[in-house]
Amino acid sequence: MTRKIIIDCDPGQDDAVALFLAFASPELDVLGITTVGGNVPLDLTHRNARMMCDIAETEVPVYAGCDKPMRQPLRTAEYIHGETGVDGIDVFEPQTPLQAGHAVEFIIETLLAAEDDSITLVPTGPLTNIGTAIDRESAILPKIERIVLMGGAMREGGNRTPSAEFNILVDPDAADIVFRCGRPIVQMGLDVTHQVLSTKDRVERIAALRNPVADATAGMISFFERYDMSKYAAPGAPLHDPCTVAWLIKPELFTGKDCNVAVETQSELTLGHTAVDFWHVTDRPKNVHWVYEVDSDGFYELLTQRLSRFGDQE
Repeated sequence: MTRKIIIDCDPGQDDAVALFLAFASPELDVLGITTVGGNVPLDLTHRNARMMCDIAETEVPVYAGCDKPMRQPLRTAEYIHGETGVDGIDVFEPQTPLQAGHAVEFIIETLLAAEDDSITLVPTGPLTNIGTAIDRESAILPKIERIVLMGGAMREGGNRTPSAEFNILVDPDAADIVFRCGRPIVQMGLDVTHQVLSTKDRVERIAALRNPVADATAGMISFFERYDMSKYAAPGAPLHDPCTVAWLIKPELFTGKDCNVAVETQSELTLGHTAVDFWHVTDRPKNVHWVYEVDSDGFYELLTQRLSRFGDQE
């Protein structure tokens, strides 16, 4: 059965790879791409999403959403992703049009028109669009099958502050709304995404596919990995966002546990911290399937195999 999804993202090289993986997967019907201010400002995230549609030769509609968090000032991450957000490829003005209307309205209207439990939301950036949609129209909640998101950390601490992962830190208020929404949530935090490292051999296998999508993927990863290799002395960069799509395609690659996850929205010191009750030491309800382990070789096998499908367009 094909799963209907909406991808909410802030491309970002790893968001771009997540888009490519989704486009190549017949198990998924991508109803739309919604973009948010995050890794780079909104005018670049929607442009980058449309560029990926052009490169992949797909006609998925792209909507621009919130340009800043619900209450916080926008934090961006050009120091990781480059000034374009997708450094590592030649940037161009995409042919894929930006759809009229706001991403939040698209999310609300699409969900309200759907059957119950029929659409999965896949946020790979700050949760501003999703949190705003839920806050604005709670009637969408029964329509959501689940939310599969990238964000947060437990044992890995934080990647932007000592205790907060970037996506959650950018808009902790929206994240708090999402985690308390009552719908099934699968969470890919740094604990799992730091296991899927873009080693030299893995990137070379992707580059060897020699199709436009694989070329773009290898180029973006080669730029993106410089920061993490320096920071962590790691053999490559973690491909955070594609973990969400890989879980939808092949969940058996991942190991997780139902937990309560709460978001810190007040503390100046730990703003955006995800408090994961991994050992159930509180009586707070289990609201998240917290993923903490992945078969990294299997992940890259899946990614490489799916990216090879774009060669069939030649």
